[in-house]
Amino acid sequence: MKAIQIKDQKIRVCDVEAPADPKAGEVLLKVLYAGFCGSDLNTYRGRNLMALNPVIPGHEIGAVIERVGADVPGDLRKGLVVTCNPYTNCGHCAACRNGRYNACEHNETLGVQRDGAMREYITLPWEKVIPAKELAPRTCALIEPMSVGFHAIDRGQVIDVDTVMVIGCGMVGMGAIVRASQRGATVIAADIDDHKLELAKTMGASYTVNTISEDVHAKLQQITHGDGPDVIVEAVGSSVTYQIAVNEVAFTGRVVCIGYAKGDVALPTGLFVKKELDVRGSRNATPKDFQAVIRYLRRGTCPVDKLISKDVTLEEAPEAMKWWDENPGKVFRVVVDMTNSGK
Repeated sequence: MKAIQIKDQKIRVCDVEAPADPKAGEVLLKVLYAGFCGSDLNTYRGRNLMALNPVIPGHEIGAVIERVGADVPGDLRKGLVVTCNPYTNCGHCAACRNGRYNACEHNETLGVQRDGAMREYITLPWEKVIPAKELAPRTCALIEPMSVGFHAIDRGQVIDVDTVMVIGCGMVGMGAIVRASQRGATVIAADIDDHKLELAKTMGASYTVNTISEDVHAKLQQITHGDGPDVIVEAVGSSVTYQIAVNEVAFTGRVVCIGYAKGDVALPTGLFVKKELDVRGSRNATPKDFQAVIRYLRRGTCPVDKLISKDVTLEEAPEAMKWWDENPGKVFRVVVDMTNSGK
């Protein structure tokens, strides 16, 4: 069967062995759509130190069930539209013992620490298969990245009286904007791209800030009447945006960290004490985050076509990755249509 493979900063279409019939407790999926994630871009660039080399990317999928093995619940049946939870958990580490399986110390995400779903078929444990009835398979490719943003808002314990600033309006940031808006918070979207900021308004942001062309501090002080945002979600992963988050969050505020900075970040730690800040990491997503995103997408209000920057076939995927590498600020998601691959 056909698959995409990244090896030594090169990407290609290749032939790999098709999976065998599913064993007991397993489900065989026919992958219809798969999205390229920022982690895939970093793997291609040689910057993802967690990724296998070579590796089949892909953990944002829309699929249908092809076959099921024994001991699989009856509601998982052939032809059902599904997505997947792409993370593993060991069940024994501190995170797992605390019930926070999304932060498992030994997690292996599809397409990073193990081969992913950008291939025609994949077999998964039934527990990792998530029904997405009423959604188009293409739309399902957006569920996982938006779930990560939903989880960050949960980590920030956002409620309706909060003002929330989301730094970074990619797919994960858009998920955070949607979820904060759903909870009744006042949302401020921050990015360097005006097109993304305009789209953020349609996703629930009441205010926008261009962190390059505008005075961020002055605008935030105006919006929040001198207090600063109650919660800031950092969804970029740069030293500049981390510093903005700590400097601009309100006294006794919460900073939620999603982005992986490429190196060490020098932070004004005195503000941690002076402001009595809560600085919280946010990793991956939980099953309830996936379900919340599915409920949101079922409403039909999400501008799916605007969030998918490019649709490509399997054969076009390598060139699409190169295009994304050259235009990183203009891309939300590149989705690969696995149904049009050459046989």
